[in-house]
Amino acid sequence: MSLSEPLPRYARLPPRFDAAALGALLDCLPAEAWARHFNTGHYQGEWRGVALIAPAEALTPLAPPGRLDTVVATPWLARFPAWRAVLARIEAPIRSARLLALGAGARILEHRDPDLGAPDGDVRLHVPLRTHPQVEFVLDGEAVPMAEGECWMLDLSRPHRVDNDSDRERVHLVVDVARCDWLSDAIVAGLSDTPAARPSRAARELAQLRRLIHADRALTARLAALEQADAFIDAVLPLAAGHGLRLNADDLRAAMRQGRRDWNEQWRA
Repeated sequence: MSLSEPLPRYARLPPRFDAAALGALLDCLPAEAWARHFNTGHYQGEWRGVALIAPAEALTPLAPPGRLDTVVATPWLARFPAWRAVLARIEAPIRSARLLALGAGARILEHRDPDLGAPDGDVRLHVPLRTHPQVEFVLDGEAVPMAEGECWMLDLSRPHRVDNDSDRERVHLVVDVARCDWLSDAIVAGLSDTPAARPSRAARELAQLRRLIHADRALTARLAALEQADAFIDAVLPLAAGHGLRLNADDLRAAMRQGRRDWNEQWRA
């Protein structure tokens, strides 16, 4: 693919990493290396990180760079230089490199990063270092099956969220890179055996809830008469809980936004 082509939604790239070895490197980092993520409006629970490469003038090292920012190695990369060999496996100009840890039971709310994925913008790579089957990275409503040690390109200009429903911390190495021939070649090489995304937990439970509601005509009519989103959500959540479904208000709002996007998409030439 050319450097100006639109990105695929996701691709598993050829580099593979030794997750156990990287876990040992993680354990060497002192507690004071980890800082709370600055974007507190976009997550619930604990989300923290360590910057390895960051914008030179950033107010916080965890901030991704702007297009014109100069980036530098942080003191933590200087203090723990073994991470340099890890980053060297990514043969693209690195614009940011962060270790990001999402606590047990925490979630990153659905959002977009519009600066990513543009023809002249940076591209984000994720390398899961510690994860769990009950962690879902949801992109465009589907869960991307990232496993420990793999390297994934994700088009995060699209709606995405992360739900950590496990009892352990999830840690990813998150690297922003500039577009280059190596990245284009890696995407093409990886697409042929990239595992397909699957319906997310929320999507599966929403489908189940729809079937239950549609089986009751009176209930269907009562819910259809609710014109305000908040009133609809307040009515639906107890129904979901009564059937053992773990849906929450964010799940329903995300589904509503996806419905609007699907409606708009059909009119595009």
